Amino acid sequence: MAWRQLLLVTCFSAAMLLCSVKQKVFVQESDASNFLKKRGKRSPKSREEVTAENRQKLRADELRREYHEEQRNEFENFVEEQNDEQEERNREAIEQWRQWHYDGLYPPYLYNRHHI
Repeated sequence: MAWRQLLLVTCFSAAMLLCSVKQKVFVQESDASNFLKKRGKRSPKSREEVTAENRQKLRADELRREYHEEQRNEFENFVEEQNDEQEERNREAIEQWRQWHYDGLYPPYLYNRHHI
């Protein structure tokens, strides 16, 4: 018997919840019929139309900004990686040059040149 009462209470609460949601989601009939009507080219836009257009523009701007930021970050990472590779190649070349020209003295080469 208790499970029937529980089932009845949950069904009743679900029905009440759906009724309250229905009132919030759906617009009144008069507003719905006016919403899709075409307005003349010269008539001023309604406040709802203006806000809807502004929301669309702001969303497009935000998406464009995110896209360009992502592209910029990818390019910066690419450039940083290229610079790191170039620095590594330069460091290896300098190290090889120093090993080849090492004269056995410390510090090597230029500082300990023997004058003749």
